[in-house]
Amino acid sequence: MHSVAILVLDRVVPFDMAAPQQTFAWTHMPDGRPAYRVRLCAETPEVRADGGFTLRVDRGLEALAEADTIIVPGCSPEAAPPSEPVLAALRQAAAAGTRIASVCVGAFVLAEAGLLDGLRATTHWVAAGDLARRFPQVEVEPDVLYVDNGQILTSAGAAAALDLCLHMIRRDLGSAVAANIARMSVMPLEREGGQAQFIVHEHPPVPRGSALEPLLEWIEDNLAHEVTLGTLAERAGMSERTFSRRFREQTGTTPLQWLLRARVRRAQYLLENTDHSVERIARQAGFGSPTAFRERFRKVVGTTPYAYRTAFHGKANAPAARSQAAGATPGS
Repeated sequence: MHSVAILVLDRVVPFDMAAPQQTFAWTHMPDGRPAYRVRLCAETPEVRADGGFTLRVDRGLEALAEADTIIVPGCSPEAAPPSEPVLAALRQAAAAGTRIASVCVGAFVLAEAGLLDGLRATTHWVAAGDLARRFPQVEVEPDVLYVDNGQILTSAGAAAALDLCLHMIRRDLGSAVAANIARMSVMPLEREGGQAQFIVHEHPPVPRGSALEPLLEWIEDNLAHEVTLGTLAERAGMSERTFSRRFREQTGTTPLQWLLRARVRRAQYLLENTDHSVERIARQAGFGSPTAFRERFRKVVGTTPYAYRTAFHGKANAPAARSQAAGATPGS
């Protein structure tokens, strides 16, 4: 039987720990036999969890050496750095060929142990920039739900732990077993789009009092109209070359990229809050055609406008929620 050890560190995030624990524990072979033996292990018998309670853990770090797969859940920002014995145990397990996966910010523990050096990795999109800055030898991909390097795997935010676990189960036991667990977890075996659809794309900061502030407000008010580099430079009272240089100096991006990102943000808002057609939203956000809108939206957000609306439109989700609530029974 495949052995899974979940490493519980100080201030562990309960969902990050419970999602893989339950997913692997629920997995059975077609003949009904359990497919995985799941154990929690920790450096100390008692571990504080994020949320104000304490866990008692029966197994110590020696369980890592016995496992076929190790899962490292994320911990709260207030957690102490992982100790050297923890890092050493992970390095030894990796050297022995053990499969090691992280959930959410658990990627920082793997990076601290040096296990992500030279590899692609992901984490929660909010923490992706910090991971890239602290560990420049890691190729951070903030837009995906998980990254599989073979032996070392990483996943994005908490819910992406389910995507990662289903992927590993499918790799171990095939699609039929993984699909059954996906049904048990009430989620698709593969979600459309990656982490990018959940990222709030903020504009780069502009210094307060910058000469660009009025112009950027004007751009936001005129997204539906044709806006060219010449128009922007003229409003700023500069040549196109000078304007482009000043714009990049103050925002860190080009006028065109700023404009496109603003249009995508406007489209996201309209998809979430209106019932307008995709064609109308394309016009309102200033895209030349619905095709151009769909292509740019998928490139930035990682999914289609239709799939984004299905996931995030409040009105679209309300009937399903009411239907589920009406059919629910106490305690269900």
